[in-house]
Parts: sequence; C-alpha cells; structure tokens
Amino acid sequence: MTKNLQSHDLDHRELLARQGLRLPAIILRRLRSAGIYCQPTVSIEHQHLAKRYVLRGVESGGAVADLGAYSSFTDEQGKALAWLQRVDTVSVNGVHAIVVAPTLVRIEMLRVQRTYDVLITRHSLQTTAPGQRPRLESSIVFYGRRGTLEMEIWGKDRAFCGAVSPAFYSRSGEPLVVPDEFQDAVTRVSAAVCCVGCRHCHVLEPKAALSSSAEVVCIPAISGGAA
Repeated sequence: MTKNLQSHDLDHRELLARQGLRLPAIILRRLRSAGIYCQPTVSIEHQHLAKRYVLRGVESGGAVADLGAYSSFTDEQGKALAWLQRVDTVSVNGVHAIVVAPTLVRIEMLRVQRTYDVLITRHSLQTTAPGQRPRLESSIVFYGRRGTLEMEIWGKDRAFCGAVSPAFYSRSGEPLVVPDEFQDAVTRVSAAVCCVGCRHCHVLEPKAALSSSAEVVCIPAISGGAA
C-alpha cells in the first residue's frame, strides 16, 4: 500500500511539473465564464534556420475582482526574459506575449479572492540521440497551496500592487518560503492575478528594458468592456 501511494504521489508531481496546476472543473468553468484565458503550456519547437530546438511559452492571464489566473516565465536565475513578440488583442485577460528559450522556468498562479496557489517549474531540453528530437525535462521548484494575502490589491489596497505576495504554509503550519531568486517573479505574478482587465505583461519584458528594473504597473479595466 505504501509503495502504491508513493508511486501515485510521484506520478502526480510529474504531471504537475509538466502540465501545471491541476484545476477542478468548477474553477475551469468559472475562469471561462469570467473571460480569463491562462495558457501554461510549454512546447518544444524547431528553429529551421538555426537548426536547433527551443522551448516556447506564453505569458497569459489576468483577473476579475474575485478570481485571477496567470502564467509567465523567467530564466533559471529568476531573471526576466525578453519576449519574442508581444500580442495585442481586442480582449482582456488573455495572451500577452510569447517567449522562446533553451530553458524556461514557469511561474503559474491561481487566486480565489484572498487565497492563492502557486507552482514554479523548471523546463529544459534533454538530448536523446544525435539528430533526434529532444525530450522535455520538467521538475518542480516550488509548490504552494492555499496561501493567503489579506490585502485586496485588486481594489482598495491597489497601492501595494507589485510590492507584496502571499504567505504559504505546510500542513503542519510551518512557513514555505519561495526561493530567493524567484521572489521578485512571484511578486509580479501576484500582482498579475489581481490585475482586473489585464492588457499587458507583468514578467516578460522588451529587450531594451532588461538593462533596467521595470516597474510593475496595474492598469485598471476599461469601463464598458474591451476596446
């Protein structure tokens, strides 16, 4: 019995590492009805001119007042990556930018009112044989469930947007600490899941901005719907 439980736990962690947060059907339906589109998928793509494989990810998501979901990517040191292209759409809370790199670290977060789940995963390419398509290697860096942040940074506490992040605890009540190198990215994504009517990137940056520290800005939703 113990061996079966350990095997099930290992399979669950591998699934989390590869595919991201496993959300209940009721949450998925609520996200769809709220118009929040979060795409945490990591895919392997081939660059024909460079004759190499890379990983592709999408920064996406946003929030309404009581719900938010967001996913983005950094490098292995938690530093901002430059987007390949920014995506502008007529809708809000959707795709914001695309990134490609040999290695990606994904930060994915879900917010239900003041309760947060966060999953940080590392993704890299592992060569199987010369001339063959590489394999995607994924591992969990940090997984925090039911974290709390009492501030309403989507509303009356907006002044703290981009400066605070949730606190997470183990089942026994001990603090679970986000690795230092990813704390800034988690703070940015915490702002993103509270960014009502999000139309911009919170983590990925244009190449020109990487040499300086970019300020996190929460843009209020445009009244009357999408532009």
